[in-house]
Amino acid sequence: MTQAIDPKWEYVADAVMGGVSQGQLTRETVQGHAATRLTGDVSLDNNGGFLQMAFDFSDGGGPVDASAWSGIELTLCGNAQTYDLRLRTTDLDRPWQSFRIPFTAPAQWTTMRCAFADLEAHRTDAQFDPHALRRLGLVAVGRAFAVDLAVRDVAFFA
Repeated sequence: MTQAIDPKWEYVADAVMGGVSQGQLTRETVQGHAATRLTGDVSLDNNGGFLQMAFDFSDGGGPVDASAWSGIELTLCGNAQTYDLRLRTTDLDRPWQSFRIPFTAPAQWTTMRCAFADLEAHRTDAQFDPHALRRLGLVAVGRAFAVDLAVRDVAFFA
């Protein structure tokens, strides 16, 4: 069982921290399907190192109770590079804190499931609380590389 999510994707780059990575977020047809696509180049220059497509689960950034679900399901494709799925809850107050799991974006459309139980806490002692889910990000990070990641569908799964 799944529940579709209608994300309002936004583009975030390391320029917010002085970095020089360049990219864009577009809505286009990819391999025959409407998708939101993040493309660009991650640069480590000037202490940079990321491009991101992200959305808040509720308007205004408030929490959503996802405790009835086991995780997030994404239908995506890309350039066979490794990206991070990062979730934030209302328990996290620093931008570098998250609950995350790496994934490789396959060349063909694939549905991938990320179980909440598999998330790793990053730079926080907080435990993941699905009652307080706030934001999801798909992040190209940590090394210089060409980014190409398209997302067709996002859903909660049981």
